[in-house]
Amino acid sequence: MLPNAGGRSLVASAIGLPEVSDVIRVLAADSTRMNSQLLATALERDKRFQVLDCPADGQEIISAVLSKRPAVVVLSAEVDGNARKGFDLAREIHRLRPEIQVVMLLDSSERDPVLEAFRAGASGVFSRNESLKSLAKCICCVSQGQVWATSKELRYLLAALGEGLPMRVVDAKGRALLSRREQEVVRSVAEGLSNREIAERLGLTEHTVKNYLFRIFDKLGVSKRVEVALYAYNLGGAPQLPAIRRNGRPRRSATLPQAASPLGSNGAKVSNTVP
Repeated sequence: MLPNAGGRSLVASAIGLPEVSDVIRVLAADSTRMNSQLLATALERDKRFQVLDCPADGQEIISAVLSKRPAVVVLSAEVDGNARKGFDLAREIHRLRPEIQVVMLLDSSERDPVLEAFRAGASGVFSRNESLKSLAKCICCVSQGQVWATSKELRYLLAALGEGLPMRVVDAKGRALLSRREQEVVRSVAEGLSNREIAERLGLTEHTVKNYLFRIFDKLGVSKRVEVALYAYNLGGAPQLPAIRRNGRPRRSATLPQAASPLGSNGAKVSNTVP
């Protein structure tokens, strides 16, 4: 079903994030071929997007991802008449092409589908009651390596993470896992800054920022920027939830309780366990 015609920031992969000025290659895969065509036609009106041919079924979606290499896949949770097939396809896309960002189209913002989408490797979730204009903003955000979610959806994520084991802030010898500079990068990620913005703030190149992120991912045992941002809360430098992009304006939500966001000490990956 097409979103009404007429928010967020954070992590997926630090690899190959497009510049803001780049045309974004988008693959639209709704629940049926007709809905996919309608969605693609609507998105084509935005000159920031190059919308690729619409796949007809799950197998064609995977084939299109491999051959056409979109930057963003807008994927319905329901595919081929199966209400959950989209989540399986998102996992497969994340496994085959982790640099590709997935936005899951959901019929509602209920807890279970939201968490399942992030577990499957999605960089954003988008409810069909939102406007097409908001979907365009969502696509632009995730194409820059940010995460798209409402405050309510993000709280589902934080609560799920809070059910895990305490996060590793120090190693077995009691030493801090991250250097001072790495902690600065983490806090910048928690504020929803892109790699370019982090580079400008810290006086680094974007390439150096990506290298820092790779090391941070490795040290923390995570694979997504959202997990890195959650780590920042335990450093004490980010007492609030990350800035949420809503209607194009950053907005902060209420203060996060200190114990609400520990990441599992086994470095559980958002894409496969809790987000």
